[in-house]
Amino acid sequence: MSYGYGAAPGGQPGGFPGGFPGQQQDPLFGYFSAVAGQDGQISAEELQACLTQANFSGGYKPFNLETCRLMINMLDRDMSGQMGFNEFKELWAVMNGWKQHFMSIDRDMSGTVDAQEMNQAICSMGYRLSPQAMNIIVKRYSTHGKITFDDYVACCVKLRSLTDIFRRRDQAQQGAATFQYDDFIQCIMST
Repeated sequence: MSYGYGAAPGGQPGGFPGGFPGQQQDPLFGYFSAVAGQDGQISAEELQACLTQANFSGGYKPFNLETCRLMINMLDRDMSGQMGFNEFKELWAVMNGWKQHFMSIDRDMSGTVDAQEMNQAICSMGYRLSPQAMNIIVKRYSTHGKITFDDYVACCVKLRSLTDIFRRRDQAQQGAATFQYDDFIQCIMST
């Protein structure tokens, strides 16, 4: 994939005087600055356009906006609700890894995975879930028993975020945690 978009208005990447030190040399920065615009941040809508243009979802159909919001929340360390360059760079690497993984389990190259392939994918990521939990995941993320790439990504983001939240509360690493109701709601709604 090519990232050659050139500098934004103002002559510097992102339109910022002098750009960001050390980032001009990164080929992904030109792409980031073209997507981010003058504010130097990528919103969920801008991320959706970027991933759609990059054809991550296949067939140039729009990438799911809710999945874009989930991805920003997953990496939003400064809690801005948007992505800076370093967050975007990390997401780009994660997305490419997920795409390769998805393609490796999509044996028939249909652009979707079925329940069995999804179970295999989740197990290969190190998650050990009950058949009941897997059934819920497949029902939540599939359409007619098939899971598209952007729904696969939404599932991966949700599993990663919920697992991180749970691990922080499972201090003894025993597979059990205690949540107050308000804390539980905040955790679920933030993922």
